[in-house]
Amino acid sequence: MVPLKKMLTSSLGRKYLMGASGLSLVLFLLVHLLGNLTLYSGSGDAINTYAAKLHALGPVLILAEIGLAAVILLHIIVAIQVTSENKAARLVAYEHARTKGGPTKNTVGSRNMIFSGLVLLVFLVVHIWQFRFGPKMEEGYTATVDGVMVWDLYRVVFETFQNPLWVAFYVGAMIFLGAHYRHGFWSAFQSLGAMNPRFSKPIYTLGLILAVVISAGFLFIPIYLYAIGGPAQ
Repeated sequence: MVPLKKMLTSSLGRKYLMGASGLSLVLFLLVHLLGNLTLYSGSGDAINTYAAKLHALGPVLILAEIGLAAVILLHIIVAIQVTSENKAARLVAYEHARTKGGPTKNTVGSRNMIFSGLVLLVFLVVHIWQFRFGPKMEEGYTATVDGVMVWDLYRVVFETFQNPLWVAFYVGAMIFLGAHYRHGFWSAFQSLGAMNPRFSKPIYTLGLILAVVISAGFLFIPIYLYAIGGPAQ
């Protein structure tokens, strides 16, 4: 196994780490979205049951959260390194690109990946602060599911999204997520050296579809909760 330090100091190693960590986060987002779709059920029971089952995992959940945090941190570190390298080589790359024909994936989103990443980092900190370390059962946020008292996550989420400013914040963040995801998905395959010319167009298209589905899936949650004006009875 190649040491992490060696990979971080190698240009090729950083590309592999960037691609692998990016695809790991893609998988997490898909799983996270599936859990959050329970908010569309019209009842708080579904999301509260889901949250209770997760918290019942105890140490396993904590280890999973630590692992996720490590992947995110690694992705950020490598992204900063790769961006610095790209800036250093930009003059040469630009002169080469000016005479190169053929299609390009050089879009507004691809040119601003570091910016959209920073926006998403701020969003992540706020999101964790609100819903992972927000008001708990000790503060009266309780619900009963199948005769068992659990944390009322639905109430926390619902109350947050009764504020139109928070709705706007989350909607805006999900737009950035879609743009970041669209380029990141395709770029991850390229970084891992798995981009066969025959499959480049399908992979790029799949990335676009997933970006729209995932960002829209998350984006409409605050709008939906704000629109219904109150928890279902």
